[in-house]
Amino acid sequence: MRHRKAVLKLNRTPSHRKAMFRNMVTSLFKHERIQTTGAKAKELRRWADHLITLAKQGDLHARRQALAIVREKDVVHKLFEQAAERFGSVSGGYTRIIKLGHRPGDAAPISLVELVYSQDTKKKKTKKKKAKAAAAPGKAAAASKPAVEEGKKKSAKSKAADADDKKEAKAAAEKTKVKSAAKKTPKKKAAADEKAVKAEAKAPAKKESAAKKEAGEAQPEEAPQKKAKAAAAKKDDGDAKKKKTAAKKAKKDEK
Repeated sequence: MRHRKAVLKLNRTPSHRKAMFRNMVTSLFKHERIQTTGAKAKELRRWADHLITLAKQGDLHARRQALAIVREKDVVHKLFEQAAERFGSVSGGYTRIIKLGHRPGDAAPISLVELVYSQDTKKKKTKKKKAKAAAAPGKAAAASKPAVEEGKKKSAKSKAADADDKKEAKAAAEKTKVKSAAKKTPKKKAAADEKAVKAEAKAPAKKESAAKKEAGEAQPEEAPQKKAKAAAAKKDDGDAKKKKTAAKKAKKDEK
């Protein structure tokens, strides 16, 4: 018979078991659901119910008792703030265990432990939602006029901003053009210098060719004069020969 053996040992030492469940209950209230083995889930439910009852008390002594178990102060403060609204007047049944199957590897049964909302809080939430939905049309009508004015103001601001952006873009384009021109000017100067050097190198050759052309043009001008002189000399020779022949004929006639 298992008399006076209410605590599960889980094959762990008391200190190890206590530290493990403190960590697990802290994670449960922080994330509102955790996944663990079936035996640990059943034992964890006892720890969670105890802490929720302390939070529902809400006094300083209960808060210090909870801080002795939960490892994070923020989790304790959150629990004490939400306990009255979330769990309401329900005494027990704050958690739910859902069996998920067996774990691959050791085939241990896995369960999901999660906190349960009370029905009172759900009803309050639905009533609040309905009241908000009923009040929404009036608020929308009242808020439409300032929204239109704000829209006009925003449109004017957007136009001014677009104009400023265009101006900035033009200024940036001009700056880029100036920079590109400044970058290109050294190249242009270098090209002009190269052209000047080539022109200076070609200048003597051009001068020689021009001198040759002038000499060639002068030669044709001198050639007709020489021809005329040669023709005059030939005529003189012809006249002299004619005179000699005429003198010879005259002598023969005299004889």
